Amino acid sequence: MISRGRVAAVLAAGLLGLSAGTVFVTACGSGVRPPDTPPPASAPTTPSRPPPQPPPRTPGPAVLAVKIDNAREARPARGLGNADLVYIEPVEGGASRIIAVFASQLPPVVGPVRSARETDLQLLPQFGHPALAFSGAAPSLLPRIARAAVRDASADRVPRAYFRDRNRAAPHNMFVRPGQLPKGGEWPANTEPQFGPAPAGGVPSSHRVVRYRAANVGFDWAATANRWLVSLDGAPAMSDGHRLAASTVVVQQVRVHQSAIRDVAGSPSPIADTVGHGRALILRNGQLFQANWSRTAVDQGTTYTTPTGQPIRFESGQVWTVLSPGRL
Repeated sequence: MISRGRVAAVLAAGLLGLSAGTVFVTACGSGVRPPDTPPPASAPTTPSRPPPQPPPRTPGPAVLAVKIDNAREARPARGLGNADLVYIEPVEGGASRIIAVFASQLPPVVGPVRSARETDLQLLPQFGHPALAFSGAAPSLLPRIARAAVRDASADRVPRAYFRDRNRAAPHNMFVRPGQLPKGGEWPANTEPQFGPAPAGGVPSSHRVVRYRAANVGFDWAATANRWLVSLDGAPAMSDGHRLAASTVVVQQVRVHQSAIRDVAGSPSPIADTVGHGRALILRNGQLFQANWSRTAVDQGTTYTTPTGQPIRFESGQVWTVLSPGRL
């Protein structure tokens, strides 16, 4: 530290030098200027503005995916009306199963819950790192689930969250309380559904059925509700006492190939490829739109466009996507 006496001596020397016409030594000793040179302009007193910062991104909602039984014996479902997205996927024997994706709201109970499939591990990573609620899987699939971009929230991992309804026959009677499950990752902004006005080019439509070998799902347009009423195997699809209805329906043609995994009856498990591209039909607002779909990687969302390349957005509400191996 410099003493007060040392500071006084420096100032006195500077004054003597100035009166004798000698050079002026700046206070910091960093430069020299003639005595008649005006001092440099003082630095502006107004502080400079900091560079603008981007607004913080609002975190997306945590995502939960639940595998739901779609056999006749499993109906009616519970909690399905609260899902943001509903997928129908092909499984063994020409049957179908449901994947319900929840983010906006969690119902108190969902089910009946059934086992996971290889199709799920390709489909679900687009939702970030969602929690996956399921009841069992083929032993050879379990290591793949552990490595996949999902959080295992199965009945084996979180048994306290699951219960059986004794008024239903097993195996169609297991249900889950979502509030007792670990949270999944946040829904990435770049894969969230895009809602907006319908494009031009739709044709009026009021009815559509997608058929599997041993199951089918139908949609009937209800203009007063601005929704597509859902039917499963020809019967109204119900959940918690209400008819299930979709704001938008996507019938997505996918390539289906057989896995090496087989069920207890020896039937091979089909895998529906949701990464790639192909044709689709989109139903919204009482109209049918021809579409193309594309998904470049498992962590990317699916885009839908008209044959001319115009984006197709969804009507606000619950979106149903049927993964169809058949011709459209």
